[in-house]
Amino acid sequence: MSEFRLAATAAFGLESVVAHELKRLGLEKSGIDNGRISFSGTERDVARANIWLRCADRVLVEMGRFPATDFEELFQGVLKVPWGDILPRDAAVHVTGRSVRSKLSSVPACQSVVKKAIIESLKGTYHSGTFPETGPRFGVEVSLNRDVATIDMDSTGPGLHKRGYRSAAGEAALKETLAAGLVYLSRWKPGIALADPFCGSGTIAIEAAMMGRNIAPGTGRQFAAEQWPFITSRAWDDVRRDARGAANREDLHIVASDIDDDVMGKARRNARHTGVLSAITFRKGDFRELSLPAPQGIVICNPPYGERSGDRKTAAEQAGEMGRLFGQFPAWSFFILTAFEGFEKHYGKRADRNRKLYNGRIQCYLYEYGSRFKVSGFREKA
Repeated sequence: MSEFRLAATAAFGLESVVAHELKRLGLEKSGIDNGRISFSGTERDVARANIWLRCADRVLVEMGRFPATDFEELFQGVLKVPWGDILPRDAAVHVTGRSVRSKLSSVPACQSVVKKAIIESLKGTYHSGTFPETGPRFGVEVSLNRDVATIDMDSTGPGLHKRGYRSAAGEAALKETLAAGLVYLSRWKPGIALADPFCGSGTIAIEAAMMGRNIAPGTGRQFAAEQWPFITSRAWDDVRRDARGAANREDLHIVASDIDDDVMGKARRNARHTGVLSAITFRKGDFRELSLPAPQGIVICNPPYGERSGDRKTAAEQAGEMGRLFGQFPAWSFFILTAFEGFEKHYGKRADRNRKLYNGRIQCYLYEYGSRFKVSGFREKA
């Protein structure tokens, strides 16, 4: 398999950001549908996408796509894939699935049919009726969308948000992929001051520092496809070597603060583990005592909100305090991610722009204030 049909999956609201990331890697999207950004590439591109994408959830390799309105069509479609050329005899096959607006709505039943079809295919190749499944793990996903089945293999393994630097996450922690997405959406660039007054474990600041120093987020972890027999280890080794050589030591103006001593300690440890401690100034302090590091810049933050803190009254009061405080810095832009539904009302001003996003399963909105400060960077097409 020299050329693959690939897809990067993304959380709702980040699809265009991931498409932009792919373009920067020289990989043009062929379509975006239901959180799936399709593209094509070589085995090296499978490695590059996994190691370099900051905002995607996974990188999938498409094995087949066909109409499936009943279980027989699903079984026969999966059976046509040459699984014996792809999977070793001892492959541990794990099938996941989802169904949207399709006649085949029982996901567990679809998973079972797909697994049976794969085993049936392997029987024909290996002339055996038993398969120990003691070898490398192969994740297979069946996605049914409007009665069309897509069969993918998951090249990533644990999601791409698993960078490896966060040893322990707090309650309702911000996913690394979403934090990177916030930095992209803010249009921040090195040379522009950045502050997070609710830094928690430091995720936003660390993701920004990794971007600013061109540190690939996947260099310190392993991926499922590294065990695949049809993707060479050389592809992964070459991409990792090139990625490590591309990192720089650029001076950055990033300030991260929080009132909690314990989480500040975690943030420093996370930054040290990632190699960006020197790029971030950590300060213990209440956001009400905000001191911004430059005449103009960007604040990106994920303040506590009712669902996380268990106190909606406190969240409302905090939103009002933020509105009064942030209004004192007219040369700064503010990007505030929160699930608190009454945020704009209590902040005291409608946002210049807002965008629906999801932190895991929590629906949030990213509110943008102070858009007058423009920086070159990521732009969405209208």
